[in-house]
Amino acid sequence: MQHTIQCSGRLRQLAAALAFGLLAPAAAPVLARGSAQPISAPVEADSDWHYRIQPGDTLIGLTERYLLPGRHWRDLQRLNRVADPLRLPPGGVLRMPLAWLSREASVAQTVFVQGQVTLQRSGQAEQRLAAGQELRSGDRLRSAAQSSATLRFVDGSRLLIPPLSDLSLEQLLVYGRSAIPSVQLRLHEGGADSQVTPTGGRVPHYEIRTPHVNLGVRGTEFRVHLQAESARMEVLEGRVAADSSGHASLAVPAGMGMVAEGRSKPQAAPLLSAPALPAELPVVERLPLRLRWPARPGARAYRAQLFAEGDFSRLLLDHRGSEPELSWEELPPDGRYRLRLRAIDALGLEGQASERLLQIQARPEPPFSQAPMADARLYGDQLEFRWTRNNAAQAYRLQVARDAEFRELQLDQTGIADISHSARLPHGRYHWRLASLQGESRGPFGDGQAFELRPLPPSPEPAEAEVAGEQLNLRWRASAGVTRYELQWAQDVDFSQGLQNFSSETPGLSLARPGPGRYFLRVRGLDELGHPGPYGQVQEIEVPYPRWLWLLPLLLLGL
Repeated sequence: MQHTIQCSGRLRQLAAALAFGLLAPAAAPVLARGSAQPISAPVEADSDWHYRIQPGDTLIGLTERYLLPGRHWRDLQRLNRVADPLRLPPGGVLRMPLAWLSREASVAQTVFVQGQVTLQRSGQAEQRLAAGQELRSGDRLRSAAQSSATLRFVDGSRLLIPPLSDLSLEQLLVYGRSAIPSVQLRLHEGGADSQVTPTGGRVPHYEIRTPHVNLGVRGTEFRVHLQAESARMEVLEGRVAADSSGHASLAVPAGMGMVAEGRSKPQAAPLLSAPALPAELPVVERLPLRLRWPARPGARAYRAQLFAEGDFSRLLLDHRGSEPELSWEELPPDGRYRLRLRAIDALGLEGQASERLLQIQARPEPPFSQAPMADARLYGDQLEFRWTRNNAAQAYRLQVARDAEFRELQLDQTGIADISHSARLPHGRYHWRLASLQGESRGPFGDGQAFELRPLPPSPEPAEAEVAGEQLNLRWRASAGVTRYELQWAQDVDFSQGLQNFSSETPGLSLARPGPGRYFLRVRGLDELGHPGPYGQVQEIEVPYPRWLWLLPLLLLGL
């Protein structure tokens, strides 16, 4: 069984008249010749066009201009009780049934396409829909995930086809030499968001048919969603009357929704209020976009949509989820956009929307930092920063600060063309971060990383050597911050011959007495992390020959 939903004729006429000032009141005078009394013209039927009389109009001229061949001006005269067909008072109203009007084929214009939307035209292979393409009666459109299209009809009315939808343009006509548009659509799957342009005295036919409900509207903004066993509608502007067989008419005003399921009577319910969002959303500086908001009481799910700023016909991203959060892995180019967020109730009706400006500044992405690594401890006062190359960047900006919020900047170097930069800094703890540059634009900074710059461990004082029996004892002064010492021993001052390495946790070392000769040694200190300081001064030591060797020549002379 089909339900029929249509706008109340009198309510729509009054709304159009108030909005545009084009309609006279219901008793608008159509004066008979030589009479001071208005000629009554009923304004009840939705299938009538209420034409406002212009100076110079005659019934004969209007018949030739707007009515089908075979219709006579006397038909209009009888219907409107006009005494003189040649003298019509400007500003009066004439009824013209739509069935009497001439008609011709019309087209729709594709004003926007996002992602993959296909066009199926009778007798042709399926093709990709393109912006600017004209559509005609019989065309069928299908949208893939994260894909959408917006159509504009001859009267300026617009239709947004959201992702995962299937819709046919069953009939596109204009009545009375393009005076009145007629749009008949069929929704097979998914949804359709309509913004029907009010036309004052004109009575546009705008209808969306589904297996469960037919929506006939004018001068109204509404949404319809189709599921397997039901259809849902939300009225944003205007007023819609729902008529179904065996049930009383159900009036659905703006701010209300309706659910039609099978043979059940359509049910109306108020739409949920808009979810709470902060007055300003933070700038999006990294991918993916993740956003959370407070849960709305009564909400079972949420829908978030991203539009081009100032143009709600350009739907770029669409999200539906059960939790008060969203995640978009891919975002449109950097710029300013409008985010719409709605709560969905237990009936599946989408509520009023919160709208906020969303600014994206996520590109070019920052490079990966290489050195110093997070929480690194470095020594000295000269260090080198290194990072990866971003092929989308022309240069880089390096910041070094004392604090993690980068308020106390110690270095702010921009326009670095290379992937490294050397700097001299006082000892202390720092944070550093990078941003990529592309022309005049700057991408976001990456995460800051902390490092500590320490002084090198001091060089030990010169060692004191003492030969005691078969041992060589070495002692030097302890250095602050040093937990271990390394000593090198060699037979030449360049430490290339006979090199030996020794380690000690104390400022001293006992070695086996080496053979007689000259030796060279040096010592350096290491801190608790094993970072070495510079070697101290090179020292020379001479191990004497034993005394009996000096007496050996005398003994030989005695022989």
